[in-house]
Amino acid sequence: MDNPKTLVSTDWLATHLNDPDLRILDGSWFLPQMGLDAKATYDAKHIPGARFFDIDEIADNRSDLPHMAPPTEKFISRMRAMGVGDGHQVVVYDQHSMLSAPRVWWLFRLMGKTDVAVLDGGLPKWEAEGHPLEDMPPMVRDRHMTVQRQSGLVKDVTQVAHASKLGDYAIIDARAHGRFIGQDAEPRPNLRKGHIPGSRNVPWESLLTPEGTMKSPEALRKIFEGAGVDLSKPAITTCGSGVSAAILALALELIGKSDWALYDGSWAEWGMYNDLKVATGDA
Repeated sequence: MDNPKTLVSTDWLATHLNDPDLRILDGSWFLPQMGLDAKATYDAKHIPGARFFDIDEIADNRSDLPHMAPPTEKFISRMRAMGVGDGHQVVVYDQHSMLSAPRVWWLFRLMGKTDVAVLDGGLPKWEAEGHPLEDMPPMVRDRHMTVQRQSGLVKDVTQVAHASKLGDYAIIDARAHGRFIGQDAEPRPNLRKGHIPGSRNVPWESLLTPEGTMKSPEALRKIFEGAGVDLSKPAITTCGSGVSAAILALALELIGKSDWALYDGSWAEWGMYNDLKVATGDA
């Protein structure tokens, strides 16, 4: 399944680790209640040559919503400072096998950069197989970057509200089932419980094997179809705050479905506004 535009294995990365135009990014991110510092964990150990991609800082900090996609100018500035630019093959991993790395993959795609892949199984698989780690930051040289924002890969709340009402998109929610049906409380305060009317639930963890790698395209397709997702319609992926929604987007890309977009505000936005309808129970 190695594809430098979507997903690569630890074996692929080990083979290409010293390629001069390879750039590795640690896109680790944790929910606040987890009590973990992603930068500190990166500093302690990371794949050789990896740079730390701070999802909460490389974001639109003018927004009250968490880690919204950054303006193109900020993305370019941060990538150049990290020595990431045109002509580079980017591989993103995280320390949770696969949780936040697909969010970074999506951000690159949003900016028109397609030579970017997620490391299947992330740091846990890399480390378990005995591949090298280091605790020193890499030497960085500025590299020019050009971007062309792909606005079709992101949806705002107005567009999602229209899609919910008209039913012309398959809206897919990556949150755990208990949160989707409105049984379990949201981890962020002051949010209503439930889901976007008309959406279907595909918990992101259901897409992974017990080892934390992505399931086969055939298995992924069956999971989407089994959840009642109409794959003939363009898709909108959503979750709690736009992170695990990118896992759904990556899975859709792996089954050959490219007409998808990510709802960046996700439930952090939808669950906050009382004038937006909320459904509870199973889809």
